[in-house]
Amino acid sequence: VSPIEYGHVLLIPRIFECLPQRIDRESFLLALHMAAEAGNPYFRLGYNSLGAFATINHLHFQAYYLAVPFPIERAPTKELTTLSDGVIVSELLKYPVKGLVFDGGNTLQDLSDAVSDACICLQDNNIPYNVLISDCGKRIFLLPQCYAEKQALGEVSPELLDTQVNPAVWEISGHMVLKRRKDYDEASEGNAWRLLAEVSLSDERFREVNALIFEAIAGSEDVIKNGTKTLLEEPCLEEDDAITKSSHRGAMVAGTQECLVLQ
Repeated sequence: VSPIEYGHVLLIPRIFECLPQRIDRESFLLALHMAAEAGNPYFRLGYNSLGAFATINHLHFQAYYLAVPFPIERAPTKELTTLSDGVIVSELLKYPVKGLVFDGGNTLQDLSDAVSDACICLQDNNIPYNVLISDCGKRIFLLPQCYAEKQALGEVSPELLDTQVNPAVWEISGHMVLKRRKDYDEASEGNAWRLLAEVSLSDERFREVNALIFEAIAGSEDVIKNGTKTLLEEPCLEEDDAITKSSHRGAMVAGTQECLVLQ
């Protein structure tokens, strides 16, 4: 179902090399540069790995403008560690999908290398994941997921399967693409939460995956251990004349958490 929103485009690194849908350091840095050059906090890039609803096995990122915060961008986080190059790794809190958030770093290259090394680790261990690049490339969400695996094992309820919603990066971030009129009319925070809860790894599995990721990104670096710190940071949402209107108006469903429903 594309285009989803205003300016929906694909970024295809080194297109003539016909690369598979696997992130590497060079391609991920290119995506961050695209976000930085766009210079607009409403412009985000997304990536879906194989097994996490990538539509084709050809290296690509998606991107579009949406002139409201994604719900995932407003979720609180708990700082876990700071790498020696200044990259801060945090954990998402109070969100239906467990994930990590990367920001900071002495340079854009530092941030890119940390995230791409984490992605490569997941790829090498055959763990599906999605990535959201927000805040002009300064904040990245890494979201391991297991929905397709649950589908294959028959562990997803028929009710959710009937929606035909494939929870890829945009859906996981809170921007739901609904295919049936019934689901659109009945869209609610509770329905979105039930779907996304099926996407998330269990607590135990998330800890196992985090251990793999931290081993990969830390390497021989000295890691500065931090105490628990809750960050309520939101992406910079300064006024930007580059996009004052979207092709749709977004409305937040009322509740303690937020789900974006397009009307």
